[in-house]
Amino acid sequence: MRLPKLPLGDLADRVSDQLANRLTGRDDVPAAGGGAAPRALPVRPAHEPQRVVLLGGTSDIGLALVRRLGRERPLDVVLAGRPGPRLSEAVAALVAEGHTARAVPLDARAPSTWSPALAEAFGSRGVAAGVPVGPVDVVVLAVGVLPDGKRSWQDPTAAADLVQVNTAAPVALAAEAAQRLRAQRGGALVVLSSAAAVRARSTDFAYGASKAGLDAFASGLREAVRGDGVRVVVVRPGFVRTRMTAGRSAWLATTKEAVADLTVQGLELERDVVWAPPGAQAVTEVLRWAPPRLLRRLRL
Repeated sequence: MRLPKLPLGDLADRVSDQLANRLTGRDDVPAAGGGAAPRALPVRPAHEPQRVVLLGGTSDIGLALVRRLGRERPLDVVLAGRPGPRLSEAVAALVAEGHTARAVPLDARAPSTWSPALAEAFGSRGVAAGVPVGPVDVVVLAVGVLPDGKRSWQDPTAAADLVQVNTAAPVALAAEAAQRLRAQRGGALVVLSSAAAVRARSTDFAYGASKAGLDAFASGLREAVRGDGVRVVVVRPGFVRTRMTAGRSAWLATTKEAVADLTVQGLELERDVVWAPPGAQAVTEVLRWAPPRLLRRLRL
């Protein structure tokens, strides 16, 4: 008996689809009435998303970026962060603005929450208001803290915690998010770094060092997944006026809304790196090559 011939390309596509669905938890869900669920929509352009995941769900810059992405359309948003009033309020605010939003527990200091948070964020699939729910279009990684400058290097425990929250946790989250985006064959990962990752001032060098590790990892990750349809965009803000920087000041300060606008513009123009404000890049480069003796005299 001769076996029927199967096109190898079709067979490979079927196997790839099944593996991708199992990895992302997006197996087909039966629709009402017993029929098969509608096929998920393809990945949308990063500047016109439908589904957005914010890792660091109470981040002021992260939430400003989500709102900017949803300025012209309702979004399906997952806010992953530490459970509490701030996370609940952020979800309620997005819902009041016309978006679909839900919270997922994530704690940068608890590694056991990292992978489950991403699995839950990527795993939902079905039909919302009669419209098929597609894959995750954009993941915004906004996990981080800005500690006291002196304590972060004078207290070994504080220094270790800084690296845990600003480097170890976001690196692990970026690595898994990239794999999940690869499995669904597309999407964008936006990593909130800092201008301090390129050239930190003497007063915040520990913070800059922690961001430098994430920045370097994200920059390398970008090239590693470029051929898989996944974009990794590194955002390097200067000083941004947020709750995290309350009580501090700096020149060339900007706002969270300005950072969000520049990031969306960068997504649309397919830039790999976004500086906010744009002048921060020039200032950072000057400081990067300035003689150490001059910087010490300027106390930078």
